[in-house]
Amino acid sequence: MMWLDQMIFLLPGLVLAGLATLITQVTFSKYSRYRSVSGMTGAEAARRLLSVQGVRDVSVEPVGGFLTDHYDPITRTLRLSPAVYNSDSLSAVGVACHEAGHAIQHATHFAPLSLRTALVPATQFGSSASYIIFLVGLVIGSLALVKIGIMLFSLVVVFALVTLPVEWDASARAKRLMVTAGIVSPAEQAMAARVLNAAFLTYVASAFTALMTLLYYLLRAGLLGGSRRD
Repeated sequence: MMWLDQMIFLLPGLVLAGLATLITQVTFSKYSRYRSVSGMTGAEAARRLLSVQGVRDVSVEPVGGFLTDHYDPITRTLRLSPAVYNSDSLSAVGVACHEAGHAIQHATHFAPLSLRTALVPATQFGSSASYIIFLVGLVIGSLALVKIGIMLFSLVVVFALVTLPVEWDASARAKRLMVTAGIVSPAEQAMAARVLNAAFLTYVASAFTALMTLLYYLLRAGLLGGSRRD
């Protein structure tokens, strides 16, 4: 009963996440058909942006998968998927410049990025252990364990919320700097920006789903008024 109850409660978040992913994939595919006038690949665009901003201690390398692009602040490595690293499309250039934006955030000590990086270990543990501890607490009637599970999942929520300004700022930097660095023209920037805007929806959906999950836990535990449901 609990599984069905949870699925019904979280359905809006799951639908939103699915739509956001679909919109991102469709938008990326659409602008993958537009070649950048500069002819730069995603890897070249990222390197140009980093160089113009004086960031010279970040390596750019390929990584497997589709849209698995990310910046690793620990190793100072910007990893780009094949569809981005080797392509000179506006989608590839936009995504690459967005990831370069994270490296620039790191170099300029952007506070939300520092906080998100610090939260990673605790968030990884919280996301895997919170539900188990919460469920065990419900089964054996231990409110203490239920609260521990909720507190652990709260770290996931904080991480998702902190991610929003980090991703928005990286995209804002990319949109601005890709033009001033001579990577794309203003007209091309508008198209590349649509890819970044679509991708941002996935982070909004993730934050919304995390918040709804936390709300469900609190309601299930009877910590938002009423008695705990069995």
